[in-house]
Amino acid sequence: MPLLDRSPAFAAALAPGRAAGRRLPLLPLVALSLAHFLVMLDVTVVNVALPGVRSSLGVGPAGLQWIVDGYSTVFAGLLLFGGGLGDRFGHRRLYLAGLAVFAAASAGCAAAPTGAVLIAARLVQGAGAALLVPASFALLRAAYPDPALRVRAVGGWGLVSAVAFGAGPAVGGLLVTGLDWRWVFWVNLPVAAAAALLTLRHLRPSRRMDEGARRSDPAGQLSGAVGLVALVGGVNQAGASGWGAPVVTALLGLGAAALTAFALVERRLERARRTRPGGRAPLLPPALLRDGRLAAANAVGLLISLGYYGMLFLVTLHLQQERHYGALGAGLALLPSVGMGLLAAPLSSRLSARLGPYRTMAGALLLGSVGFLGWLAVEPQTPYAVLLFALVTTGLATPLTVVAGTVALLEAAPAGAAGTVSALFNVSRQSGSALGVALFGALTGALGPVPGLHAAALVASAAFLLGAALAAAAARRGPHQA
Repeated sequence: MPLLDRSPAFAAALAPGRAAGRRLPLLPLVALSLAHFLVMLDVTVVNVALPGVRSSLGVGPAGLQWIVDGYSTVFAGLLLFGGGLGDRFGHRRLYLAGLAVFAAASAGCAAAPTGAVLIAARLVQGAGAALLVPASFALLRAAYPDPALRVRAVGGWGLVSAVAFGAGPAVGGLLVTGLDWRWVFWVNLPVAAAAALLTLRHLRPSRRMDEGARRSDPAGQLSGAVGLVALVGGVNQAGASGWGAPVVTALLGLGAAALTAFALVERRLERARRTRPGGRAPLLPPALLRDGRLAAANAVGLLISLGYYGMLFLVTLHLQQERHYGALGAGLALLPSVGMGLLAAPLSSRLSARLGPYRTMAGALLLGSVGFLGWLAVEPQTPYAVLLFALVTTGLATPLTVVAGTVALLEAAPAGAAGTVSALFNVSRQSGSALGVALFGALTGALGPVPGLHAAALVASAAFLLGAALAAAAARRGPHQA
């Protein structure tokens, strides 16, 4: 097995002086990273605002759960739809539309007079996020056609994704402690405005697809959206109601049925396009799922989110409930883990260019698998310094993997399908996160806080180990080998 990845993009990235001789244009990267940061931050930043929401608006436990989970459910459920729209109608147009929807919904959240209005605005926020995230990935690919510069840009963009989710508790704690829970949402508006202005000035509109590719099948759009929303919603609801609850069973059954219908529709459209090239295009071309390396990257995306973000949820509860940290204290205690992204993103870009993204993922996942075992030594009285081993190692391994996975997608995405490929990767990550929170929450409910934390750490370690095996196997395949 050769040491280096010999694909054309990485060979170009390693050409002597290629990266060093050219400066990375920063403003397009900033334009794409600002909104991406807001989207990922809003998955977790609201958690520390819940006590203020409860006292201010009188929201009960079920409503609070929907304030948290409604956003991620719609976000994950509409990602494929958003990615397909961008591929058909232009990524800059969809990115700006998503920004506008997200900003308007953030204002609605901040000004919400009742819990019902806040929940509705959070659902709309998720829809805006589903439009702009796949578009930002595709715009990144178009803005940096030079492979050497693209790998470096991915490092910065991937840093945003890796850090923002984990930074939510700390940022939220600062805003809630210093101001008010509504500022968790107000802060989005100036950042979204800056991202829109930079996008208009520094990112060119992407070319449109051919007319046939733009004619998507409504049946595929509807069944895909319903299936993902129901499936992710069922997993989220299981965390509160239990896996045997009727509503959970109904949602999971609906999700499975709708996704089965979606798969049949997409296969039919793929066959039809072979005989009628100008016909309707599948929302998710099945050929993408037959690419073994893309499939491995998506499986890794699900597994790392299940392990890392599921454990982040439990560790936040552990710090607040077992160690009696406040919202700000818990957020600050997690900063060593989040801060590893500042080191990991540029390191992952270099390693991906030198060794290939799949070998980089495999090594990082092995590190994370070992790191999760550190939680087995943690009890409520364990000194915080002991926690640092697990926080630092898993906090380093996760962004290393995410950035390398993004590099792999940029390299493998077919022309005209970058938005869809990005959407699929983000669906995998959001689904893994929802599954991890629900599964690990069930473990603590059944075993107790500390034994549940230990059991969840073993599951997270196994998930990272399985991801390492998949990445290592993908590194041995050809670029499009199933």
